[in-house]
Amino acid sequence: MEETSIMIWFGIAAIIVTIYFLVKRYDARMVLIASGIIMCLSVKTPMAAFKAFATDMANAGLIHSICSVMGFAMVMKYTECDKHLITLIGNVLAKVRPLLIPGAVFGTFIINIALPSAAGVSAAVGAIFIPILIGSGVHQAMAAAAVKSGTYGSMLNPGLVHNAVVAKIAGVNAMEVIAFHYKTNVASVIIAGIVLTILAYVLKEHKGYETDSFKVDDSFRPNPLYAFVPILPILILLICTRPELKSVNMTIPAAMIIGVLVGLAVTRKNPAKLVKAFFDGMGGAYADIIGIIIAAGVFVSGLTAVGLVKAFIAAMTSTPSIVKICAAVGPFLLAVVSGSGDAATVAFNNAVTPHAAEFGLSTLQMGSMATLGGTLGRTMSPIAGATIICAGIAGANPMDVAKRTCPGVTLAMIVGMFLLMF
Repeated sequence: MEETSIMIWFGIAAIIVTIYFLVKRYDARMVLIASGIIMCLSVKTPMAAFKAFATDMANAGLIHSICSVMGFAMVMKYTECDKHLITLIGNVLAKVRPLLIPGAVFGTFIINIALPSAAGVSAAVGAIFIPILIGSGVHQAMAAAAVKSGTYGSMLNPGLVHNAVVAKIAGVNAMEVIAFHYKTNVASVIIAGIVLTILAYVLKEHKGYETDSFKVDDSFRPNPLYAFVPILPILILLICTRPELKSVNMTIPAAMIIGVLVGLAVTRKNPAKLVKAFFDGMGGAYADIIGIIIAAGVFVSGLTAVGLVKAFIAAMTSTPSIVKICAAVGPFLLAVVSGSGDAATVAFNNAVTPHAAEFGLSTLQMGSMATLGGTLGRTMSPIAGATIICAGIAGANPMDVAKRTCPGVTLAMIVGMFLLMF
């Protein structure tokens, strides 16, 4: 009994050290794998870590959805269809001043659905939206915050790592996970957009700020047909979820490949380079996203080996009301301090969400709460890559950007948590 207690405390210490290195911006995959192996070695079960590594690296369901989506996103970048979509929305916003700030939040959210990388969409959207906002007199940090506040639209993309993980645990497909939480996601972004707009008016940052450093490129003319291509696969998947069309059995990779073929037909780009872009995106997805899943699996195997997962589940079973709050708040806080919503949320979902029924929650409820908490926490983190990108484009301090996103994102998390809980 005493030895078990010592190992549990060792596991807690390992978590603290892991979080410390994540906050220090060390590679998340390296930190999680090293921590998991060390914990397994401490109880003389090193093969548990290696087994977890091998299991997750060959998980067909996750690889199919995540890699195909990121391959499609890379094709949209190569064909510049993403630029046409972003510019088209930006041009509409520029003509309606009262909608500038909330429109930038919602516009980023919509684009992030089709292009699920937070850092990637921040760079692409920020390069167009932020100059429009600042050129219209919006404060630089507020302009960056408007774009940053919409960078969790990826929750409605079936290739998002968390949707894939929760779908695997629940034994459903990713579109069923999205169908469960999409109303909450939409409600949360509306809250974030409204609160940020109110804050801009209270601080008088919605107009009156002038700078010559930001010029809007008026020479680029977006093509509506090109702009439609990035959202086509999502529309295909949504249409094929209708009961009368379920016999089509549309898969995520199929929808993405259809989108790629339509993009090729519409833009008439070099087919060889387009295919290369698709596979480059798939390879990057495996390295950067599947890599996080693999690393988190090794970490969880270490927590399981030292008995911490079992102890954590036992402690929470006696106070299930705390679990319902921790499911969202825990990943939220970890994402704020680490700047990554992936590592904390994937680890939580792998370790705790399979036991959701023991706490009076469904797997979809707990998984969606953890995902919402992690993505929103990353959205308001001053050290998140997307925050730094938006701040850099605007010429603002990342902490000033985070301060402006904080009220709306926090309220969105609280409201979202209760909507999913009940």
